[in-house]
Amino acid sequence: MNKAIFLDRDGVINSDKGHYYIYRVEDFKINEGIVESLQKFQENNFLLIIISNQGGISKGIYTKKNVEEVHDYLKNNLKKQNVELTEIYYCPHHSSNEKCLCRKPDTLMLEKAIARFNIDISSSFLIGDGERDIEAGKKIGLQTIKINANENISKYCKKIINY
Repeated sequence: MNKAIFLDRDGVINSDKGHYYIYRVEDFKINEGIVESLQKFQENNFLLIIISNQGGISKGIYTKKNVEEVHDYLKNNLKKQNVELTEIYYCPHHSSNEKCLCRKPDTLMLEKAIARFNIDISSSFLIGDGERDIEAGKKIGLQTIKINANENISKYCKKIINY
């Protein structure tokens, strides 16, 4: 079985300062400490999986194409730093418009990743900056770490790696 680090996107991977929705490459700024933290996790055999609500798609604020462009930009930047994301899952729905099982705090995105990549939840973690992130992780049995929005996550690396 594999171990994984599940990460929320906006506010964890990238800064969401000044923007509620991040859907343009020019607004996408990787948070301090992310690259180094992902490198350390990867060196310690963790799969790296992003789990993100992208409700702006459902609201018509941006498109799936916008989200994919941002994700390609992120993957290309990380690849230059020798970091390979295992997968990015995102929910395009919003609770104001439709019901779904994938939008956090529901767990369908996590369930898909766990099944697809044979993940051992007892040795895996979810890092998020919102209550919905933490609630989703706890529902599925992951160990969770709630950070402040845009916080440098490096200080949690050693704790996770030595767990």
